[in-house]
Amino acid sequence: MGDELCVFMKGAPEKILKRCSKILVGNQEVDFTDELRKEIGDAQASFGNLGERVLAFAKRSLPASKFNKGSYKFDIKGWKSWGLNPESQYSDYENQDGTWPMHNLTLVGVVSLNDPPRLKVDLSVNKCRSAGIKVIMVTGDQPATAGAIANKVNILKHPKKEFNYMHKELGLSEEDAWAQSTGVVVHGDLLAKKHLE
Repeated sequence: MGDELCVFMKGAPEKILKRCSKILVGNQEVDFTDELRKEIGDAQASFGNLGERVLAFAKRSLPASKFNKGSYKFDIKGWKSWGLNPESQYSDYENQDGTWPMHNLTLVGVVSLNDPPRLKVDLSVNKCRSAGIKVIMVTGDQPATAGAIANKVNILKHPKKEFNYMHKELGLSEEDAWAQSTGVVVHGDLLAKKHLE
């Protein structure tokens, strides 16, 4: 055990969870079933709705037989060619020189962080609005967190009238939700996808 290396990965849950095939439960690695994924997703959403930032943490032990501390040459420059696609499996690239597992990881857990907005941002937003300025927030947070923070600082004044809430939670059609909504939270992945179309 002392000679084994371990890969650790942290980041946005929607990125990390896709790379996990197992989860740590009571110090045991078990299959990351749909039921457990739902439980983690519910916890993540609950934290996000409180305006808390959520990070996921995963790991994978590397067998010393292949990943020898002294002789294995990790390809730290070319990892993007095999490591970026979250849908991949380690078996897709394990025989390439220099690679290491960035998939089939074990989820260790999620952590929520309370990072409140700066004081008086809400007042500044109100002043901008009264001057006729449309305020838009750009953040790396998950949509639920972004929406909760936008609400705290008066950017999203009516969270129950946010497009996604009205469409997904209230079941309104996209057309009706657009017609009745007063704000929208757009995930960066959607913006990137639209930009590529």
